[in-house]
Amino acid sequence: MNRADLEEMQADLALQLKRAERLSAEDLAREIRRIGFWCMRCGDCCRGEENSVVVFPFEIREIVALAGEGWLEVAEPPLEGEWDIGGNFHTLEWRLRKEDRDCRYYSEEGCKIYEARPLLCQTYPFYLEDGRLDWSECRGLGGEIGFEASQKLAELLKRRQIVEIKEAIELVRRYEDFERGDSSPHGKCVVHDSEGEHKIEWSEIPGALGRRLRQSQKW
Repeated sequence: MNRADLEEMQADLALQLKRAERLSAEDLAREIRRIGFWCMRCGDCCRGEENSVVVFPFEIREIVALAGEGWLEVAEPPLEGEWDIGGNFHTLEWRLRKEDRDCRYYSEEGCKIYEARPLLCQTYPFYLEDGRLDWSECRGLGGEIGFEASQKLAELLKRRQIVEIKEAIELVRRYEDFERGDSSPHGKCVVHDSEGEHKIEWSEIPGALGRRLRQSQKW
């Protein structure tokens, strides 16, 4: 991706941000009430192979402070990415750590980091797609939701959209492209986010993902 592509992306994100800032939380709340939602505390959104929670650096720090854990105990790099000519694996953003198929903070008694849960979790099952309200499959859809609850959820959705765009703007601004190549036993995992590049040794990445990343190296 050349500099012109990055500048075009930044310009597009700036327009998206202006549209997001003009979103009406009242209109979103009205639409949420029409659809209906009531969290059933079933935990389905916290469990399963397909569930993946994107977390931004400021959210990771809030969880670190609450849980008293290290960064890589809270978050992990996603498996999707590309290799550079030096054998480093490049990927974008962070995901909340999982144990086997489930979020490691899930318990039958409830979320262990509820007070610091990411915006994605706070707004589930709803999300905004180009400013339009959309939703994921959830048992609670169609349930009764009151005015205040719908308004709070709508404001969180608007905030989430703005945060996601701002994080993307900073990621693109700090992103340095690289020449593609093959994996190497001397390479590292490089996570690009809104704060720049984070270089991590393979041995530092715990759990199943660390094993999968190491196994994916072709050497």
